[in-house]
Amino acid sequence: MRLVLIASDRREFRGILSRVLDVQCVNSRVRWARAARLHEHTVLLVANGAGSKQAALAVDAATVFRPDALLSVGFCGAVAPELALADLLVASQVVGEDATYPAQPVSSQISHKLGVVRTLDHIAESSMEKAYWYKTGATAVDMEASAVARNAQAHHLPFYCIKVVTDLAGETLENDLNSALRADGHFDTIRILGSTLRQPLVRVPELLRLRSRSARAAQVLGDFFADCRF
Repeated sequence: MRLVLIASDRREFRGILSRVLDVQCVNSRVRWARAARLHEHTVLLVANGAGSKQAALAVDAATVFRPDALLSVGFCGAVAPELALADLLVASQVVGEDATYPAQPVSSQISHKLGVVRTLDHIAESSMEKAYWYKTGATAVDMEASAVARNAQAHHLPFYCIKVVTDLAGETLENDLNSALRADGHFDTIRILGSTLRQPLVRVPELLRLRSRSARAAQVLGDFFADCRF
């Protein structure tokens, strides 16, 4: 199969990149793309920024690859209290603002959970907001999956959604990442650092934790892809 994997940031692919072969840089209209071989599959890894708009542009750019399936992969925020850090979540469905999309199951011996991913136009930063989305039936939240699912449906392609938890339902972020998110789907590092310095004792450790969690989550995602079958 020819698989297109869409994430917001190339760091989400670090674990997968350590598990694939024949990695090649791909010239495309997106910020970052790599082609590789995973088992019997040819894969295209695409990272084009956070948000539905950037994810949709990534899919459009990847259609020249003529994929057999589209996958939304990467990090997510837990809204279900039972999810732990670095838990793998395979979506049974993805909910966007305008529609609900089914997602295909995968086969893997690695422990993972099934659930519903709700796509938002922002990062859910407070435990209160996460509790709200949990009440609507969501298991986790992200910012890209529904756009990938919508495009998969439009192109009559199977859709998969595989996410890893990097923040918990009961946590509230002290750093205002939403205010640093640019229109191109990337974060303004200078703005984040400037905001961090106003409360360094709280916000700096949080950023370091997020960095450590992201590294662990990427590795877990890579291990899962090395084992799973589509």
